[in-house]
Amino acid sequence: MTLTFDAKQMAAELYDGGFRPMFIGGQWVAAQSGEVSETYNPATGAVLATVPLAAPADIDLAVAAARQALEGPWSKFSPYERQTLLLKIADLFEENWERLSVSDTLNMGMPITRTLANKRRVIGMLRFYAGMATALHGEVIDNSIPGEIVTFTRREPIGVVGAIIPWNAPNAASIWKIAPALATGCTVVLKPSEDAPLTPLLIAKFMQEAGVPDGVVNIVTGRGSVAGARLAEHPDVNKIVFTGSTATGQSIARAAVGNLKRVSLELGGKSPVIVCRDADIDRAVPVAAMAVFAHSGQICIAGSRLFVAREIHDEFVTKVGDFARSLRIGHGIDADTDIGPLISARQAQVVETFIASGQSEGAALVAGGTRLSGSLYDKGNFIAPTVFGHVKDEMKIAREEIFGPVISAMPFDTIDEAVERANASPYGLAAGVFTQNLGMAHKLVRRIKAGSVWVNMYHALDPAVPFGGMKMSGYGREGGIEHLHEYLETKAVWIQTD
Repeated sequence: MTLTFDAKQMAAELYDGGFRPMFIGGQWVAAQSGEVSETYNPATGAVLATVPLAAPADIDLAVAAARQALEGPWSKFSPYERQTLLLKIADLFEENWERLSVSDTLNMGMPITRTLANKRRVIGMLRFYAGMATALHGEVIDNSIPGEIVTFTRREPIGVVGAIIPWNAPNAASIWKIAPALATGCTVVLKPSEDAPLTPLLIAKFMQEAGVPDGVVNIVTGRGSVAGARLAEHPDVNKIVFTGSTATGQSIARAAVGNLKRVSLELGGKSPVIVCRDADIDRAVPVAAMAVFAHSGQICIAGSRLFVAREIHDEFVTKVGDFARSLRIGHGIDADTDIGPLISARQAQVVETFIASGQSEGAALVAGGTRLSGSLYDKGNFIAPTVFGHVKDEMKIAREEIFGPVISAMPFDTIDEAVERANASPYGLAAGVFTQNLGMAHKLVRRIKAGSVWVNMYHALDPAVPFGGMKMSGYGREGGIEHLHEYLETKAVWIQTD
């Protein structure tokens, strides 16, 4: 891909190691704790900026600002006015898309070609929810009570929403939480990951520029154990939405019990990909490989359990290994990079431990398996795309979410066996199927226990299509009309007219 702008120059202009304050009640503020944290470029280790570490008192201020806005000027915005505002935000995003993309690439490592390619999805979300703002309605319901009694429902905003997002897609994750809140008339306190807080703070500037009233959107940076925990338990938060690990999701669900706030959780995964014997191998190989290697495997939907029909297993896995070795690994800001770094040295060590366990448990290393070194890699967190063949279900690499560029390939003999093994996981977020038999595709779609199933493709997301998990992958949906209902309360109204 040839860039139409100077990404490196833009990177230098965006972040110079300086202080970036939080956004609360329309004001840019430091943390009351006085504490700060440095945030890094995972490709170079360079400090991009310093951000506040919010204390519980900062969360209290942000929630109070959100409550004041909810009950004040924001409550007077009509659906049409909310729609107009969202469309203005979408226009500002389109005008500043390169800056948003460079910001994401710098702070969490995804190659610039991929962050740029997210444009259709993110701006599409803003415009989709803008359209839905004027389409939300209750319904008139016939009842069986004697007399002239009219019954109908109203859809009303749930209130103050606390949103906690991960580091692996700050731009998209922020809008996936903020846009439905604005469409439904809610207000938001968003806490980004301490590993990648910069794009959400940049987004706050565009929200302010678009004319979002003070307090409607608040961005509070800090540690999950402090700021995130206070947001999850806060008695004046009506709903908490979280994307991240299953363990943290469980903690949030427990914390929300205090005031029985509504909870939506999009959690971890160990997604299966089933390659049938009739699959088009040459078309399936790159898709199945990038189901994991996209963003160095740091995606909750990564199709890291690759079940391949035994007749084609060796050929398929060999070609996946060849594909892995062909990928260009480098700094995300370079346009020719296919695979960027992992988010942190800590995460790289976690992935190295998984790779070592795969080798010690007897999996066949087909490609990768190494931490990259040399002048281009020494200051970053780079691990070569890794492929294991003839993995057994009980191996650690086949059971646990790795969040790194590691594929575990396993042969199967029958479709029934493949389905049983695919479903034998506590997770149920996503799955993939490769077959040229339409009947087989439908059969597998019905039987696989996952919130999303892609056939002869992977990773497709659209604002109009719901997304979410089953089992330990969480509950609630993002995308589609189901997503908006997550931000609304239904009120039943009875009127006797005779």
